[in-house]
Amino acid sequence: MAQAGQQNRSPLEDRPRPRNVRREEALLLEGYRHACHIMLYAPSAAKLFDRVPIRYVILMMMRFDGRIGFPGGFVDARDTRLEDGLNRELLEELGPIFNSLKVTDKDYRSSQVRDVPQKLVTHFFTKELKLEEIEAIEKEGVNAKDHGLEVMGLVRVPLYTLRDGFGGLPAFLCNNFIGNSKSQLLFGLRTLRLLREDQIQDAVWSSQNI
Repeated sequence: MAQAGQQNRSPLEDRPRPRNVRREEALLLEGYRHACHIMLYAPSAAKLFDRVPIRYVILMMMRFDGRIGFPGGFVDARDTRLEDGLNRELLEELGPIFNSLKVTDKDYRSSQVRDVPQKLVTHFFTKELKLEEIEAIEKEGVNAKDHGLEVMGLVRVPLYTLRDGFGGLPAFLCNNFIGNSKSQLLFGLRTLRLLREDQIQDAVWSSQNI
């Protein structure tokens, strides 16, 4: 019989949380797979309905499994550096524009380690682009190798909350995200100061309570 207070617990709640590690420490771990993902973003002066500021365009994608995630993937034996593996994945997922828009170690942000359901290190990168570069990625993405296969389409993250208190970012946060991509999104918003902390907290609260 379940103990008091545990009747409604999900098995996922009992899994240990990912731990933050330095990049150098992560690369020394044995028996772990490494995955790299990136948040591509650009400032925007556009307004929704001529009154709601868009602020920034952030690209995520609908994956083959119906979940939302960031572009990227696993690093393998062909890749001598994390950035090599990430650039290879971006070329496959987003198209030939990434022959020129290379990710470098300056774009690295964080690493997390988890041991279940598999031994995995996730490395997170962010890269600021020009709005026209983001638009070119969206336009050319349909010609990428993995479009319609591993990538079902690119999506923009709404960085506003509508008057109903739910539309916009709160509603977007209710999507089914792969792995730790939701926490990576919030981490990116905070560390890059794309939104104020109170705006982030209000959006998270609304997504969980409305």
